[in-house]
Amino acid sequence: MTMEQPSMPRTVPSVSLPVNMVADVQDSLLMALTDLQRLVGLLDHATGNLLDRFGSAERALGHLAGRDNEDLQVIRTQLHQAVTELQFHDMATQLINHTSQILQGCAWRLADESMELEGDEQPLALDPMPERPSPVTQSEMDSGSIELF
Repeated sequence: MTMEQPSMPRTVPSVSLPVNMVADVQDSLLMALTDLQRLVGLLDHATGNLLDRFGSAERALGHLAGRDNEDLQVIRTQLHQAVTELQFHDMATQLINHTSQILQGCAWRLADESMELEGDEQPLALDPMPERPSPVTQSEMDSGSIELF
C-alpha cells in the first residue's frame, strides 16, 4: 500500500514592491515613450527636409542636362544613392515604434499587476506585447535586413 503525499500548491515567484515605486517606474516608462514619439516627429521632419533639398538639387542639375558632362552624371548618381539611403528613416521609425509598444506594454502590465482596482474601476484592456523581435536587424547601412509589413 502506497501512501499518497498531498500535492504541494504550485506557487509563482513574486516580488513585492511599494506602490509609489511601481508608479515611478510606470511614469518613467511613459516618459520614455513620449520621448520616442517626439523622436519620430523629428526624424519625419528632418527626412522631409532632406527629400526637399535632394529634389531641389535634382531640378538644378536638370538645367545642366543635355551637356555631356561626366561630373554631372557622378553627382546625379550620388544624389540617387543618398535618397535610397534615406530608408534609414523607415528602419529607425519601425524600431522606435517596436520599442514604444514594448515600453507601453510594460507600463500598463506593471500597473495592472501591482495596483488594486478602486470601486467600480474595470481592469485595463492591455495591448499585447510584440510577439516578434525587432523588425529591424540592420546595424549599419551596408548590411542587415528589414521586415516590410
